[in-house]
Amino acid sequence: MNVDNAKSQMRKGMLEYCVMLLLRKESCYASDIIARLKAAELIVVEGTLYPLLTRLKNDGLLSYEWRESTQGPPRKYYLLTESGAAFLEQLDSAWASLVATVNLIKS
Repeated sequence: MNVDNAKSQMRKGMLEYCVMLLLRKESCYASDIIARLKAAELIVVEGTLYPLLTRLKNDGLLSYEWRESTQGPPRKYYLLTESGAAFLEQLDSAWASLVATVNLIKS
């Protein structure tokens, strides 16, 4: 088994959670989301992010608003809905439980 493949699968599993964590703080433009994920060493490309954002929007967890840009056409900024915030609380709980389980097994 290749460790890079295992790491890639772990990242994919956390991507939705990480995107929603970023949007908990403030609404973001897709390029900003990608930049913040890359800064956190969670490398993501547009071809991965846009389908995820669309799915989360279709599930009612995100919405978006158009904002004027000084550098071209208006930009779509994504934000959590009330349902998204409630779902994120559930993910927070699931994450804490998962971390505790892994730490218990590691010790």
